[in-house]
Amino acid sequence: MAESKSPTVYDVAREADVSIATVSRVLRSPEKVSVSTRERVLQAVRRLGYVPNASARGLADRRTGVLGLLIPGHDIPATSRRLPAEDGAPAVVEFLDDRDGRQADPYRNRYFEQLVRGAEAAAWRAGYALLVAAGTSVSRDVVMHDLAGRVDALAVVARTVPDELLRGSIGRTPMVTVAGEGGTGADAVRVDNRGGMSALVRHVLAVKPPGPVLYLAGPPDSPDAAGRARGFHDAIAGQDVPWRTAMADFTWQGGHDAVTAQLEEEIPAAVIGANDQSALGALAALREGGVDVPGTCVVTGFDGIDESRYSTPTLTTVRQPMIDLGICAVELLLRRLADPDAAPRDLQLPVDVLLRASCGPLG
Repeated sequence: MAESKSPTVYDVAREADVSIATVSRVLRSPEKVSVSTRERVLQAVRRLGYVPNASARGLADRRTGVLGLLIPGHDIPATSRRLPAEDGAPAVVEFLDDRDGRQADPYRNRYFEQLVRGAEAAAWRAGYALLVAAGTSVSRDVVMHDLAGRVDALAVVARTVPDELLRGSIGRTPMVTVAGEGGTGADAVRVDNRGGMSALVRHVLAVKPPGPVLYLAGPPDSPDAAGRARGFHDAIAGQDVPWRTAMADFTWQGGHDAVTAQLEEEIPAAVIGANDQSALGALAALREGGVDVPGTCVVTGFDGIDESRYSTPTLTTVRQPMIDLGICAVELLLRRLADPDAAPRDLQLPVDVLLRASCGPLG
């Protein structure tokens, strides 16, 4: 039986009824193509499962020596950018977007900074460069296909691109998903969001003052937020405690605004943030409202970012191994490159509950 032929740029052009130059323009400079044409080409790309061939871009070898990390929909401060060293050391981070000059919130994206740091270190040790695609204006479809054609293997933060797009690319580009629930057929690495949040909430319920609980939820499309929400509901189900949920979107401002609005109705006895940034915003709002933490209200977060150690009071949180996520993602990619036919692996990394002053006296 003849081996099925991978789709080419000519197949995409024929399917979309455009020229191959237009296909190339959509994948490399989508802003230069009309919306209707762009969507027609991308639909053809998805239907055919087309992935650009890096060798067609002037690469002499089938291996590029580059691994990719895809984080569309999120900004990473430009200070994380790395350039090639004088001695030719391969560690490099290149940002394909984030060119609009906006100043990032000081509490944004610590998770992704640590993820990139771990992936970069593991790639460097293995002799690979790391190419990072990030930014709020990155088109998921365009950058997915463009990046897949530039790298030997690709790590993708779960749900930042549609699962069907991932499934269509797995057979052509070695891939690992970071966070999420797996199920795409790719290798996966994540942390125990549900178990960590459940353990934290049980502790909060045991030590908080009398009164209601406010849960600051993360973005609805975030797999981390979904797992933590399940952990919260596991622990609070059946408890004789009034509680409500407010959307904080994993940001300092979201946590601050949600708690400010809550204080107009009543003072919560506990604020449980789905991440540290929102919990730190909550601490600021409680301080502005004259609420004693932890005497009147206890506050907790999730992630274990550096800022949680220096807040006033210091923030009780769940520490997840953010750097290890990046390291494990690269190690899974290297394993897949070495053995393309190996069964997919799904790794779940443990977390730790860190008790600090925002949740009551220690010792």
